[in-house]
Amino acid sequence: MNRKIIRLLVDVILYGFLILISLYMLLPFVWMISSSLKPENEIFSIPPILISKNMTLSAYKTVIVDGNILRILLNTFIVAASATVARLFFCSLGGFGFAKYKFIGKGPLFGILVATLVVPFSVTLIPLFVIMTKLSWTNTFLPLIIPGAASAFGVFFMRQYISTINNELLDSARIDGAGEFTIFLRIIMPIVAPGMTSLGLIFFMGAWNDFLFPLVILKKPNLFTLPIAINQMIQSMIGRPVYSQQMAAAVISIIPLLIIFLVFQRRFVEGITAGAVKG
Repeated sequence: MNRKIIRLLVDVILYGFLILISLYMLLPFVWMISSSLKPENEIFSIPPILISKNMTLSAYKTVIVDGNILRILLNTFIVAASATVARLFFCSLGGFGFAKYKFIGKGPLFGILVATLVVPFSVTLIPLFVIMTKLSWTNTFLPLIIPGAASAFGVFFMRQYISTINNELLDSARIDGAGEFTIFLRIIMPIVAPGMTSLGLIFFMGAWNDFLFPLVILKKPNLFTLPIAINQMIQSMIGRPVYSQQMAAAVISIIPLLIIFLVFQRRFVEGITAGAVKG
């Protein structure tokens, strides 16, 4: 009986501690949403006002109407979705090759691939920009989709995932006359779907929040993605910052990510868990 009471107390303390940490982590988001609904003079009031009696949607109206946020959301979604689909396809294809085929230089080549993970993007930024300029791809979405279609992290992730698939399953498909690409599409991809979901969410969030490279490539306002648009909004408010509008834009930028994560949450957890167990 004493052990049960002790166990119960430990669980209460543990879960209470986790709830407090969760609330602490949610506090910035709550403050962001609250500030987007406040009049400007209440945002930095002391003591802080969490729920204003003068809530207004004027900041959202300004951002949506004057800031052309819907067009910017569409741009960001097109870039993020296209980049995610391209990366998932090529990374799973590369992972399949490294996991299930033997060829000369496979080990060193995979080692070089993994080694590129430690190279910071800022090192390759200038050469990549020069190449995109030579191709006349600046002020288009192509540089944000094509160069990163084969991610070293993605290939490594899918290689570890696919390597756990039994080779006899692939051999039996070959005996039945299936080609290698058919095996990849009809056997490999359905099996690794949870892992691809997890990787896809990581890729989508990365492309959605990408700031540096789009800032270098995109100069036309009608092509801006969300991070650039929010940055431009902040710069245009120097001397007269309107924090409620900044917070409103940030809230709007988070909503699509939140919806996508909630829809794919179960598959995301399954993919991460399976990858941890199989890896």
